[in-house]
This record gives sequence, C-alpha cells and structure tokens, in this order.
Amino acid sequence: MEINSRFLRAAQRLPVDATPVWFMRQAGRYMPEYRAIREHYSLLEICYHPELAAEVTLQPVRALGVDAAILFADILLPAIPLGVGLEFAKGEGPILAKPVRNMADVQALRPVHPETDLGYVLEAIKLLRAELTDIPLIGFCGAPFTVAAYLVEGGSSRDFLKVKQLMYSDPQAWHALMEKLVVVLSEYLLAQIAAGAQAVQVFDSWVGALSPADYEDYVLPYSHRLLQAVEMTGIPVIHFGTNTTTLLPAMKRAGGTVLGLDWRLPLDDGWKLIGYDRAVQGNLDPALLFAPLPVLKAAVRDILRRAEGRPGHIFNLGHGILQNTPVENVRAVVEMVHEFSAAPERAGLA
Repeated sequence: MEINSRFLRAAQRLPVDATPVWFMRQAGRYMPEYRAIREHYSLLEICYHPELAAEVTLQPVRALGVDAAILFADILLPAIPLGVGLEFAKGEGPILAKPVRNMADVQALRPVHPETDLGYVLEAIKLLRAELTDIPLIGFCGAPFTVAAYLVEGGSSRDFLKVKQLMYSDPQAWHALMEKLVVVLSEYLLAQIAAGAQAVQVFDSWVGALSPADYEDYVLPYSHRLLQAVEMTGIPVIHFGTNTTTLLPAMKRAGGTVLGLDWRLPLDDGWKLIGYDRAVQGNLDPALLFAPLPVLKAAVRDILRRAEGRPGHIFNLGHGILQNTPVENVRAVVEMVHEFSAAPERAGLA
C-alpha cells in the first residue's frame, strides 16, 4: 500500500497518477454521521473511546474518497496530563482552569507519559491501521508554540497578548515552557508512529501571530527539535501554519518534509518561496466550499494549474473544514482534483 499510496508518494515528491487530496478537519461537525455521535458523546468522550475515535476517523474516508485518513483527536489532549484543567465549553472552545503565566506555573506542569496518559489515542491508531488497507493514516500534534499559546492564554485568543507578554517580560519562563512542550510533543508523535501512523502533521495554527524576528528567537529552535526528531523516523512530516507568508523561509529551516500553505498566498508563489526541494500541501480557501460549483471548480483548477504537475503537491484546504460546509461540495472537490490532475490536458491545465 505504501508504494502505491498517492499521498505518501507525493509527500516524497515522487510521481503520482493523480494529485492526492485530503482535508484538515475532514472528520467532524459538518458530517451528519458525526453529529449523530455527538448527540450522545462529548468531543473528549469520543477521544477517550478508541472505537468511537476510529469510527469518526473512518466516516469521511467512506463518504468522500479521500487519499488519506487523519486521526480524530485534539491538539490539546497532551495538556490534560500536564494538569492544566482542560474542558471544552459549548460555543467557547477549550478552556484551561490553570493557565501558565509564570515560572512557578511552568514548574508545576506534570510529566507526560504517552503510552499511559494518552494510550487511548494510540489504541485508536492501532484499530484504524487494522481497518485502513487502501489509504494511509496521518497522526498529528500541535506545534510547541500553538500548544503554549493555549496554555498561556487559557483558551483561544485573537491578539495573543498574554503569550507575547510572557515571551517579552519573562523569557526564561517562556523558554522553560517550550523546553517542556518539545519533549512531551516529540514523545507523543513518536508513540503515534510506533502505534502505526504512516505520516504526521504538526499544527502551528497560531504562529502567524508572530513577526519573523520573534519566530526566530522564541519558536524556531523548538519546532526544529520536534520536527527533526520525527523526520529521523523516515516518515513524511507535514509542517502546517496559517497566515505564515512572512514565516515560510524560517519554517522551512525549522523542518518538515511537506510545508503547508494557506489560501492567502498563491500556491505557485508559496512553493517558489519555500523551494522545490520540499513538497507542499494546500491551499483552497475553506470558504470556497460554500461557493456554487462553477466557482469551486475554477478555484480547484487554478490551484492545480499553479502546481504545474510538479511532483510533491498534496491538495488540501488552507485551514480546516468549516461548520455547515456542504458535504456534497467536499466530495465534489475530491472528484475534481482526481479528474483534472489525472488528465491535465483535457482539464485545460497543460
């Protein structure tokens, strides 16, 4: 399967018969099958039950025809054994009862042992590998900065003021926090790989809030250590962030065999900026999945045209699927990507 997998071949910049496509948040609340499960279980309860997490992971694989499955989990699961009191408030997202604001808070964080503290995630991976015979499974974690941002802010944020205050006013505490997180997250990803994940993605969803200089000083060394530890296993590692146009050269230096591009930068410009020695993933605007099919078709064709048939393109969104996205439009994109890329001349791409 690995030799013939479009996704794994593209991640290694090898030729493929058609461009592979999968979607961030492809398992989730836009799917009626998922909403039916959520009537009986919370998000964390689904994660805690490997059979449920596996079922939710498989739902879009059955419904959409994607070229990869991504484990259903949450980037903040490692925060639970850290002891920060994570819960998901309805309509508000994650809330942390004990945010990390100083060195004493950093020192109070508990050690994390993935095999015991996060064993339910690893069990879900094992169940999925037994089910998935035709497409690979992607594991994932949050990047050190993004996980730290949640821990310091105590939840989601728009301006990340508390994070930046800690970085600037108490850099010793900031670096101590990042040191702890890079160990936890590296061990977590390596445990996922040992359980059967065939590729992983590191989500740095909030890193676009930083300037290039701050990224270099406060983030890059830790992202590099995480990505390097995983790349040494030989499996594909996707390094993803949003609003990262000014950060892409530094993110390339941090690592990743595949770099994610969001929709704010045309795919050809982004790939040129990164360099053709890396694969890229992206970069349809998630909002376009609500557009009429002719508009959506033109956008898909434009991204494929910009990829120029170069080996190493994985089609995805610039961020995750949005709530209430029409499932039929998501399925249509999968079909378009496969059809247009398999016959570029007939699709007007060559």
